[in-house]
Amino acid sequence: MSPLLTVEDLRVTFPTRQGPSEVVRGVSFTLGRERLGIVGESGSGKSQTGRAILGLTPPPGRATAKILDFDGIDLRAARPATWRSLRGARMSMVMQDPKFSLNPVMTVGRQIVEAVKFGATGTRAEARDRALAMLEAVQIRDPERVFRAYPHELSGGMGQRAMIAMMLVTEPDLLIADEPTSALDVTVQVEVLRILDRLVAERGMGLIFISHDLRLVSSFCDRVLVMYAGRVVEELKASELKQAQHSYTRGLMNCLPQIEGGQRPLPTLERDAAWAK
Repeated sequence: MSPLLTVEDLRVTFPTRQGPSEVVRGVSFTLGRERLGIVGESGSGKSQTGRAILGLTPPPGRATAKILDFDGIDLRAARPATWRSLRGARMSMVMQDPKFSLNPVMTVGRQIVEAVKFGATGTRAEARDRALAMLEAVQIRDPERVFRAYPHELSGGMGQRAMIAMMLVTEPDLLIADEPTSALDVTVQVEVLRILDRLVAERGMGLIFISHDLRLVSSFCDRVLVMYAGRVVEELKASELKQAQHSYTRGLMNCLPQIEGGQRPLPTLERDAAWAK
């Protein structure tokens, strides 16, 4: 089976007073119907890599690649009409901060309904029902209230859950999740990860999971890319992180907290769910 996404020699450059600054430098990887984690410190190029794949590099930045192919579509030559047909319906991205992703002058419900209507056929009532069901799926106890609320009326964690619901309601083929659970408590985090896991397993969705949390990525993802200073320094199976060879990856592993004289074992979703209780 051919990869869902192929990236070869992706570069993102921004102009500065000192000249062009390359923040993503020659990133290459393929993505199948799987969970791919991208980890690294702040400024390593993780988020800019995700944005470039969706054609969202902010001007005056410039993204280039030798190959940037999504399911047989050359994204380098994609026209605005092609991007409109892909974003939301087939490709989605959960941004790190919902304050900058949700429209402040539209209710949360209206925004999710628009996402449903954009990616599927059906009545507005059916779209509303799907929106409410997804809000409930991300552990929002009063979906009707949140549906009617404006983004500024929600807490940070609630806004993040609403944003996740909006990106997942269309069940895209490719989801790029940039720190999607950073503002969520453990119980909600586990439920969101279960939803993502189901979409990958049942619908064959491809997931790029961007995170600072190496332990979470190692327990949830199938493969891991480790980025430093705009480059991929190591790629390996998540289950083999303890056998990492690159000094930077080993440094990240050594930074994991020690508890009672020993390193806490890498968690599973089931174990985290048990801790949450």
